[in-house]
Amino acid sequence: MSETADIFIIGGGINGCGIAADAAGRGLSVILAEQNDLASGTSSASTKLIHGGLRYLEYFEFRLVHEALTEREVLLNMAPHIIKPMRFLLPQKGLRPAWFLRLGLFIYDHLGGRKILPPTKTVSLKKEPFSGVLEPGYNKAYEYSDCWVDDARLVLLNATVARDHGAEILTRHKCMNAVRKDGIWHITVRDQLSNEERLIKAKVIVNAAGPWVDQVLGDVFHHHDRKMIRLVKGSHIIIRKLYDHDRAYVFQGKQGRIIFVIPYQKNFTLIGTTDQDFKGDLSDIHIDQSEIEYLCELANDYFQKDILPKDVISHYAGVRPLYDDGATKAQAATRDFVLKLDKKNALLNIIGGKITTYRALAEKSLDQLKHFFPDMPGHLTAGSSLPGGDFKFADYYQKYQKFCLDYPFLKPEIATRLFRSYGTLAWKVLGAAKSEEDLGQFFGAGLYEKEVEYLINNEWVKTADDLLWRRSKLGLHMSEEEQETLNNRFNEI
Repeated sequence: MSETADIFIIGGGINGCGIAADAAGRGLSVILAEQNDLASGTSSASTKLIHGGLRYLEYFEFRLVHEALTEREVLLNMAPHIIKPMRFLLPQKGLRPAWFLRLGLFIYDHLGGRKILPPTKTVSLKKEPFSGVLEPGYNKAYEYSDCWVDDARLVLLNATVARDHGAEILTRHKCMNAVRKDGIWHITVRDQLSNEERLIKAKVIVNAAGPWVDQVLGDVFHHHDRKMIRLVKGSHIIIRKLYDHDRAYVFQGKQGRIIFVIPYQKNFTLIGTTDQDFKGDLSDIHIDQSEIEYLCELANDYFQKDILPKDVISHYAGVRPLYDDGATKAQAATRDFVLKLDKKNALLNIIGGKITTYRALAEKSLDQLKHFFPDMPGHLTAGSSLPGGDFKFADYYQKYQKFCLDYPFLKPEIATRLFRSYGTLAWKVLGAAKSEEDLGQFFGAGLYEKEVEYLINNEWVKTADDLLWRRSKLGLHMSEEEQETLNNRFNEI
């Protein structure tokens, strides 16, 4: 027995789920297969920013920056619970003349039609709350706006939109083979948990496998001669909170690389990223000791407080599938996306892109497929909201206060996390609970059985790691014993 769909999508990262949401929302039948968990690859290993990419101005990528800045405010309106404004400090000292930075930031402020976020201003680093943080000699900085995002939940919400419009989302299903017969694709997928295989038929296939795009072309479609992507690894480290204020910092190292230092998960600081060409095994992506040392040393060039490798309490690495444009350095390779359509075989390959531009990428992908679906409606996602984000950005605290009033027994830090994670769906998570006892077993770090059950039933959660590191970042806050208790609970299920 086989199933038939208009579009079959390979890959459950931000691009695959974004395309699934857009296509299903336009009435197309969609099946998506992800070999692991949603957002288990590059999409959860980002710097967690919705940003225009200030540094891309230096490479004259004005179209990319304009599109990203425009999308920044579109996404902030679509998901005001998982996306929030953040101010960034760009210290001015030596590497770039002041006029050059001012010009770049003026362009950045005006290129994307900024409406919600405040403009750039100059601040003194000698005054509170910034004094005593950076090394002597840094007297002023330019403060500009971008946004922070829970990247893995952005993927999850797009998968949810797709499912709500009838798409089938298959996690832990690997695409094994695809053969085109009589104008229809015949695709074999294997359940990674049961090893059972099933046949799916589709008019069109979208290869949104991220770093695995070339590998899928070879293993699934047997096109071993096509090599389109340049794999670039980016790694991040997490340390205990480095300073007390809520701004992020942007620094440029001596080799021209940019790193961000960002307040993270209330008690931590996130530092990254590196840019290294990657030639290794995609099933074993990890930070190298040399990257840890590099990020510590670069941060130490700026901060008064020394950061040592032993201070790193967590880290992660991801591989970006950039379009191979022939750039000599990894950091200079374009971050723009490229869509490669094989019209004869109804196969669309997605290369590159940024989390910030995923929605625009999805729209343009569907534009490419208009030939196959001439009656498909036009663009519709820009004015929609993602699940839980059905309120105006300006109304965030009003909605949050209503949630706190409805569940007065919640500790403030738990209420804050729940509403920031789920938005208006937080009411669905807690249901009719009237007391802490109604939330069931307590696992630590504000996690109760009620939320675990919601995640299992609604968000494709199969393991404790899915919950601890992708649906949330509670893995940073829970002890090893608490994590083991949660893991045992999943084993029981």
